[in-house]
Amino acid sequence: MIEQIVTRKNLLKARRQVEKNNGSSGVDHMPVSELKHHLELNRDALLTSVLNHSYVPQPILGVVIPKGKGKTRQLGVPTVTDRMLQQAVSQIIAPKFELEFKDHSYGFRPRKNAHQAVLQSLKYINEGYQHIVDIDLKNFFDEVEHYILLQLLYRKVKCPTTLRLIRTWLRAPMQIKGKLIKRRKGIP
Repeated sequence: MIEQIVTRKNLLKARRQVEKNNGSSGVDHMPVSELKHHLELNRDALLTSVLNHSYVPQPILGVVIPKGKGKTRQLGVPTVTDRMLQQAVSQIIAPKFELEFKDHSYGFRPRKNAHQAVLQSLKYINEGYQHIVDIDLKNFFDEVEHYILLQLLYRKVKCPTTLRLIRTWLRAPMQIKGKLIKRRKGIP
């Protein structure tokens, strides 16, 4: 599987997706606009470190964002390079899990969005349904147990190098106000 992840085509697609998403800089302060140049200079060394298991992700930058009604939420921002590698992995493993989702599941899925969920809700209302259930688990991403997630991934991802990458991202410390905080659960 790692061979599929590190192909030039998959990495190019991942880089373009990260560029399209834009987003903030991580702890290294490298903006998305510099990713292409950075990879031109460092791609071989980066891929070698991934393949020989010496790759270590940078800490995740912890930032607080407003959530509404005066509440805030801790958000983790990986470096642009780490996001590109994460995207490359996701592009290969996500299709393995996509078949398990129901058609009416709209959260965090390719080619699915909130607008489609609203349209489906209207369709159900017009068909006579009277109840709509919207489930939003409070702080869900902060409470994900790494060992459970890794067990679920292992069912379909048998590649040790890919699983090691995911585990290192899960375990990467979060830098909050200059201090590194260990993480044993939760995903940024």
